[in-house]
Amino acid sequence: MQELIKKAEVLIEALPYIRQFFGKTVLIKYGGAAMLDPALRASTIQDVVLMRYVGMNPIIVHGGGPAINGMLKRLDIQSHFTAQGLRVTDSATMEVVEMMLAGSVNKDIVNLINCAGGEAVGLCGKDGRMLYARKKLAESGEDLGQVGEITSVNTRVLTALCESGMIPVVAPIATDEDGGTWNINADTAAGDIAAAVKAEKLVFLTDTPGLLREVKNPETLIKQVHISEVQRLKEQGIIAGGMVPKVEACIKALNHGVRRTHIIDGRVPHSMLLEIFTDKGMGSLVTRDTAVVQEGN
Repeated sequence: MQELIKKAEVLIEALPYIRQFFGKTVLIKYGGAAMLDPALRASTIQDVVLMRYVGMNPIIVHGGGPAINGMLKRLDIQSHFTAQGLRVTDSATMEVVEMMLAGSVNKDIVNLINCAGGEAVGLCGKDGRMLYARKKLAESGEDLGQVGEITSVNTRVLTALCESGMIPVVAPIATDEDGGTWNINADTAAGDIAAAVKAEKLVFLTDTPGLLREVKNPETLIKQVHISEVQRLKEQGIIAGGMVPKVEACIKALNHGVRRTHIIDGRVPHSMLLEIFTDKGMGSLVTRDTAVVQEGN
């Protein structure tokens, strides 16, 4: 009986959050271990489907680096990355990126959602003229090939799918007015799309507990960061590497009306539910609301 009472208490704790987020859009950047580990894949997809059934509108933007790397290796195509971690994308690499992201990886996620009881539709930025982009210029001056930066987001398809009860799953491939194809950083795409759809939340699933003052020490978790603190944290090397595009995406989303942005540990089963539907939450909150930076104990 006590176990049943505890389950009821969990539901009661979640009730105000269900009410708060009913009808609201949550943009999820899906990547890392949550995409690769079978158990984590199952729990993440269950979270997304549950969000849909309690009245939220989840949208997934996904990466797929390991799958791309695997196929490039099979085809004996060399991968090259800049110091900032961007994949230099020549025409041969672009074909593989599009094939894996918009094809294999995207449809695998769609299938998982459908099998879990949801209804998902797989898209890339070419569909419905969703994502337009231009060539991205590297700070170093290096030619990145077909790496792009988003210039506009057409939300019509996403809105229509959400209103019909579908879960959009978006691969970060964009086009331009000439029909070109552009490889977009998935973190950046998530921020741009969240901003365009005016999402209530933007959630990044990562392979770290969040922003850490000491990279290998989870006890140094920074629970809350105001956007005014970001530059200082970059200068201190706390925001570095792959965390940079995530935080920059958070800032863009916040500046365009997204209310909350979160960087959470996708290695924790049901981490999204813990963040959205519990009092304590988890991970790092990047916000405009307060300049106080709180650290984990």
